[in-house]
Amino acid sequence: MSYKVEAVPDSYAALGEGPHWDVDRQSLYYVDLESAGINRYDFKQNKVYKAKIEGEIFASFILPVENKPQEFAVGCGLRTVIVQWDGVSAVAKVTRTLFEVQPDLKENRLNDAKTDPNGRFYGGTMAASGDIFTQWKGELYSWQAGGQPNAIRSKVGISNGLAWDVKAKKFYFIDTNNHEVLAYDYNQSTGAVSNPKVIFDLRKIRPEGPLFPDGMTVDTEGNIYVATFNGGTVFKVNPSTGKILLEIKIPTTQITSVAFGGPNLDILYVTTANKFDQPKPAGTTFQVTGLNAKGYAGVNLKI
Repeated sequence: MSYKVEAVPDSYAALGEGPHWDVDRQSLYYVDLESAGINRYDFKQNKVYKAKIEGEIFASFILPVENKPQEFAVGCGLRTVIVQWDGVSAVAKVTRTLFEVQPDLKENRLNDAKTDPNGRFYGGTMAASGDIFTQWKGELYSWQAGGQPNAIRSKVGISNGLAWDVKAKKFYFIDTNNHEVLAYDYNQSTGAVSNPKVIFDLRKIRPEGPLFPDGMTVDTEGNIYVATFNGGTVFKVNPSTGKILLEIKIPTTQITSVAFGGPNLDILYVTTANKFDQPKPAGTTFQVTGLNAKGYAGVNLKI
């Protein structure tokens, strides 16, 4: 099978993360995490619009808000805030805080977050200083409109990839520091998750040192796609067997996350990072075509 990997023009982000395909605007939203950058790639224009959030240090994720075209939920430190942005301007502004987690752990920050198929928030935290790969101070949460954050899992190292398969009734989760993908039973009507099991162990892939799994998505056939932060690869995996179906090679090492998008939801967008002075094209967002697979669009957050 032949797939094609191409750079999205002018898509550089030093720590690109959190790709989210918005059907209504035919745009890919993603963040430049450590500079409070939020970006929108307009598919039709083939152009990236970039903004900085005024007065913030981090932008861990960006989730469009249901029925509010210029409002986005963004992770800033330990707060999930509402940011106003027209998708074009170079500056965006925080209008209010939706909720905060771990307020006493100032050394932590939010990391990856997504909406489930019903528009609920799921996301988690990690240590933001020291050796982040050897600390387990984070937590994983869910949140829905009108409620408070609900801790799903504690002692999390780096809360990362999240994905849902409604047909299989599964929620998939990655804690990077554990080098594995967990599958939870998922109740779509309540949002409850339970009974976690390891379905993919990345320790077994590379004997010379474990790969760090990062972001993740699913396709319509139920396969998961796992980005590897130190592996230059996205693994397509059958979660029922744990078998690797395809290794998608990206021309840089630090692969941070993946999301399907495009008019037919058959383009895999891949964000990357340029941490610790990687050679070019580190930090570029890529599009992968010819995978003969389709995914699901991002879901707006209901607030």
